[in-house]
Amino acid sequence: MAFFMAIVGVFLILCFCSALLRWNEVRYRKKGLPPGTMGWPVFGETTEFLKQGPSFMKNQRLRFGSFFKSHILGSPTIVSMDPELNRYILLNESKGLVPGYPQSMLDILGKCNIAAVHGSTHKYMRGALLSIISPTMIRDQILPKLDEFMSAQLSNWDDKIIDIQEKTKEMVFLLSLKQIASIKSSSTIADSFKTEYFNLVLGTISLPINLPGTNYHRGFQARKNIVSILSQLLKERRASNETHKDMLGYLMEREENKYKLSDEEIIDQVITLMYSGYETVSTTSMMAVKYLHDHPKALEELRKEHLAIRERKKPNEPIDSNDLKSMKFTRAVIFETTRLATIVNGVLRKTTQDMELNGYLIPKGWRIYVYTREINYDPFLYPDPLTFNPWRWMDKSLESQNYILIFGSGTRLCPGKELGITEISTFLHHLVTRYRWEEVGGNKLMKFPRVQAPNGLHMRFSSF
Repeated sequence: MAFFMAIVGVFLILCFCSALLRWNEVRYRKKGLPPGTMGWPVFGETTEFLKQGPSFMKNQRLRFGSFFKSHILGSPTIVSMDPELNRYILLNESKGLVPGYPQSMLDILGKCNIAAVHGSTHKYMRGALLSIISPTMIRDQILPKLDEFMSAQLSNWDDKIIDIQEKTKEMVFLLSLKQIASIKSSSTIADSFKTEYFNLVLGTISLPINLPGTNYHRGFQARKNIVSILSQLLKERRASNETHKDMLGYLMEREENKYKLSDEEIIDQVITLMYSGYETVSTTSMMAVKYLHDHPKALEELRKEHLAIRERKKPNEPIDSNDLKSMKFTRAVIFETTRLATIVNGVLRKTTQDMELNGYLIPKGWRIYVYTREINYDPFLYPDPLTFNPWRWMDKSLESQNYILIFGSGTRLCPGKELGITEISTFLHHLVTRYRWEEVGGNKLMKFPRVQAPNGLHMRFSSF
């Protein structure tokens, strides 16, 4: 009897689940919407999307084409995988296609962060950020300190096994603290900031469910604590009346700086600077080390470029802006690493009104996921796309092609693009002129939703 009741119970649960899925599909079967599936109420297809990643996208594309509907990261979403359409979406913010990042990201990075605002506010915030990471600032203020930092960080790697994933994360985090607020790695504030910051990063890609134990809850609490730390730092700086030659100092400047930001805006820009640079620079640095290890000819070419720079300089003389300009193959390595590893899978937009797109009627408030990952592996755009081939980027015209979206596009082109390239170039300069390295053990890599090595990426370094 108990067995029979269990069978009936399972049957009823299956019927209920099936009805729930059916009801949710019918609910979104509006006239004019593109084909697709919506999954469960509230959760949608987020679990499948995060677990299966590219496979989920490929399967949906095979079923419904390159323009389909879904429900991911807490919102009904249109996924676009068409290169021409993607470019149109990214370049037409003024026509009602504004940034549409997940609620978890907006809550944790702050409502004033550059990714959340649009229109005149975005233009103003972007101007404020560009003023502290302009080519002049990079040349005169940032590069000398950056070279000194990287030289010190790589000074004692000889005959050591290093988890390059953890090391690049640590380096980029400490570099951000130093560049933004002159915070030393040994300080108490760096230690307290570190724990909170890593929780903040994890919370930005999660369902916005504010319950204890969830990544969102931990990330949101981390934001509160970081805001408290930065608010206290602003207060102390104003009380001291000292001048600080760092990014925070320039953002706080009221007389010479034409961009006047409130404390809330300053704090959100600092958090955004740290967040955007941390993920992209650390991961690209890690994957560049991996790809160069696996492709000796590329490493040989890169090392030749940097040894030529050292031959022109005195021992321990720092690199300068002219040296950066000569790092053409280095830049190619960075672009190819970013393309092949696909650090950023896509960009989110949101409709501010009902609008027609690709022959379909998209309701107001829906998100559009401009999925750029597959463009990076299109054999018509990149011959032999799964091969690490930096030489393809030696043709400078490739960077300016319409389909190159690895750093964004239009008014949303990453403002920190050149700063990030400078940081990675400086890291590679000190790495290849000092060390050889070999992989230790089998290091598994995952490329979705973040590029990471779950068990670390261990390399043995020896003096060159």
